[in-house]
Amino acid sequence: MKRRVQPELLDTLPPEDPRAAHSRRDLHRINIWMRSHAIVARALENNFSSAAPRHITELGAGDGKFLLAVAQRIASRWPAMRVTLLDRQKNISGETLAAFAQCGWRAEAVMTDVFDWPQTSATVVVTNLFLHHFEAEQLAALLRLISTRAKLFIALEPRRSRWPLFCSRLLWAIGCNAVTRHDAAVSVHAGFSGRELSALWPAKSKWQLEEKSVGAFSHLFIARKLH
Repeated sequence: MKRRVQPELLDTLPPEDPRAAHSRRDLHRINIWMRSHAIVARALENNFSSAAPRHITELGAGDGKFLLAVAQRIASRWPAMRVTLLDRQKNISGETLAAFAQCGWRAEAVMTDVFDWPQTSATVVVTNLFLHHFEAEQLAALLRLISTRAKLFIALEPRRSRWPLFCSRLLWAIGCNAVTRHDAAVSVHAGFSGRELSALWPAKSKWQLEEKSVGAFSHLFIARKLH
């Protein structure tokens, strides 16, 4: 399958639109079904086996509940974390920020475009279902930006293959609405396979790169800066 990036409906709807709210709930269920939180939590712990980092930034954080679910898995072993949740829309509720606090993590929501990212450095940067929104040239620019800010970058994306595409057409069976069903197929077409993200990552000699299929539907990319 050739990679094809198209607009997703959820990105065009106002956050308060009932269809958008329904689709965000659908995404929570899909992430649970795909075990996305467990995959990212395991990748974090595997790359910090001795000492936890102090700061995690999520790009394209949406409503913040994805990283919250990751926090709930690892907060007992990674206490007192500082979290930056960056998104261009204002979707993160006070309840979600309070739930981070209950985990012992201090979370801050930052509303801005990723290319206007105000932060100068971050120990860890994570993304979930975010990179596939970008065409190759813009994606390469984003990865260059991330490489100047992070010591570890973890991205979980749709796997571009026929099986995930087939399954995306069956989401009606778990109650997903028309927005989610449309966007799921678009996401698969815009997803990744092989070592496509590694090929775009800059200064490869300074980084340890891992890229592979995980689970039934996902594509995992990890870049760790060499000391």
